[in-house]
Amino acid sequence: MPEQTSPDAGAPVTNGHRTNGHQQSGRSASAAPSGSNGHALDDGELAAAFGRPTGEAGPFAGHAGDRGATETDTRRRDRAGSREPSVALASAFGRPDGAADTLQRPADPRTGPEHTADDLWDGETTEHDPWRDPAAPVELGGPAVRERAPGPDRRAAGPRLSARELLFGRRVAPSALILLAVVALLVGAVGGVVGHLTAEGSDTLIDPGATLAQVDAGKERPAGSVADVAGRVVPAVVSIEVRSGTTGGTGSGVVIDTRGDIVTNNHVVSLAATDPRATLEAVFASGQRAAARIVGRDPQTDIAVVKVDLANPVVAQLGRSSDLRVGDGVIAIGSPLGLAGTVTTGIVSALRRPVRLDAESADANPVIDAIQTDAAINPGNSGGALVDSTGAVVGINTAIRTLGGTDSSGQGGSIGLGFAIPIDDVRTIAQSLIQTGGFAHTDLGVNAKSVTDGTSDGAQILNVRQGGPADRAGVLEGDVVTEVDDRPVASADELTVAIREHRPGETVTLGVVRAGRPLSLQAQL
Repeated sequence: MPEQTSPDAGAPVTNGHRTNGHQQSGRSASAAPSGSNGHALDDGELAAAFGRPTGEAGPFAGHAGDRGATETDTRRRDRAGSREPSVALASAFGRPDGAADTLQRPADPRTGPEHTADDLWDGETTEHDPWRDPAAPVELGGPAVRERAPGPDRRAAGPRLSARELLFGRRVAPSALILLAVVALLVGAVGGVVGHLTAEGSDTLIDPGATLAQVDAGKERPAGSVADVAGRVVPAVVSIEVRSGTTGGTGSGVVIDTRGDIVTNNHVVSLAATDPRATLEAVFASGQRAAARIVGRDPQTDIAVVKVDLANPVVAQLGRSSDLRVGDGVIAIGSPLGLAGTVTTGIVSALRRPVRLDAESADANPVIDAIQTDAAINPGNSGGALVDSTGAVVGINTAIRTLGGTDSSGQGGSIGLGFAIPIDDVRTIAQSLIQTGGFAHTDLGVNAKSVTDGTSDGAQILNVRQGGPADRAGVLEGDVVTEVDDRPVASADELTVAIREHRPGETVTLGVVRAGRPLSLQAQL
C-alpha cells in the first residue's frame, strides 16, 4: 500500500515522483469504482478528493491578476489546473455521459483542444467578467428592481347623492337607513345623558342649606379709639353743597348748637354770598338734606356760619385748642371730593403756624394762626372738624400746603401738610357772627414785610397809618418788630396774628429794634 499523508503535511512522494496534491494509487482514475457502485473510500481517497491542495495556506489560491503573487503561487495554480476531478466528485456532480458542454476546466489547457475567447474559463474573459472570477471583490450596487412612484388615482368618483335621493331614491338599502337612524338616536341619547349628569354635577356646587359659622366679635373698641370717636362725631359733620347754574362746589361744616348753626369756611360759601342765583344745602350723615342760609362771614380768618332749620340736630362738642401739644393725636372728619363721612388720622405737627390764605378781595388780609397736622386733608375737607382723642373739636380744617404753595381752594392734594383754624379763635368769631353778623379785628395800623439780618428775624415797618395804634405808640418807618408781648415775631404774617390774638382796647408791648438799638413800646389797640 503506498504511503498516505495529510494534505497539510506537504506533497507526499510516491513511485519516485511528487503528485499534484493527491495520492496516486497506481490505478487509473477512470477505472476506479465510485462510492455509488459500492466501493467504500478510505481516508486517503477522501483527503485526495476533498482536502486542500498541498501547499495552499488558505481556502483560495492567488489570482493571476492579483498584485504581489509569487512565482510559486503561479506554479501551484498551473498544477491545480491540470488536475482531474476525483471519481467520487465526477460521479456525484459531473454531467451525464455524452453531454456536449461542461463547466469544468480542461484537464490540461496546454494539451487539450483549442478553445475560443468565448470559453467560460478563458483567462482573458475571466479577468473582465467578475461573475466568472472567484477572486472578484464584492461591491454594492443598486437594487435589482427599481421602486416605482405611486401613480395617480385613476379611480372614478361615484355620483353624490342628495338627501332626497338618499331617503326616497332607493339608492341606499332601507336597512342601512334604519341602522343610520338608530345610530344617530343612540348618539343623541348618550349626549343628553352626559349633559344631564354634567348639569347635576354643577348643581351640587350649590347647597341651599349651607350656613357659615358665626363667632363673637373679637375687635375691641375702647373709649377714645378712632372708631369710638368717629361714631360720635361723624353725625355732627355735614357736607355743604353750593350750586349756581352749571357751577358749584362742595365743602364740610360742623354743627355747633341745637339751633342748627353750622360753622364752616368762608371760601366754601362765598359763591352763595355773592351770587343771588346760588343755592346752599347741608347734607347730614343720615342722608337728610336741608336748605342753609348764611348767618355771617369773616374773610379775614376764613370763617363763616350758616343755619339750617332742623329740629334737634346732633351737635359737636367743642374743645380747647390751647390745651394741644405737638404730637397729640388728631382725627380729620369731612367730605373730601364729595365723599361724606371720611375719617383720617394724624398728629399735631406744629402749633401757632402763621398761614396766609387766598384773599377774597383787595382789602382782605386773610391770615390764620393755624394748627399744622399730617392728617390727610383734601379738597372738600374745608370747614370740617379736626378733633382730639376725646372727640372734642379742636380746629376747623381750612387749607393744605401743596408743592405749588398754600391752597385753600381745594385744587391740590394732601402731602401731609394740613392747616386748621384753632377752635378757640373759631368759637370767639362764630359767636360774634351769630350774635351780630360780623366780627371786629384788632389792627396795629401798619404795613410790614418780613426781614432777617442773619441772626434774627422780624417784621420791618414800611409805613404807619396816621392816628393808628402804632403811630400813637411812637413806631417809626424802618423799625423792626421782633416781639408782641411775650410772643416772638419772625415775619409780617406772624405780626398780624399776634395782634389779632388781642381784643380792641387792650394794650400790648412791642419789642422794636431801631437803628440797631432794642426798644420797648406800648400800643393800645
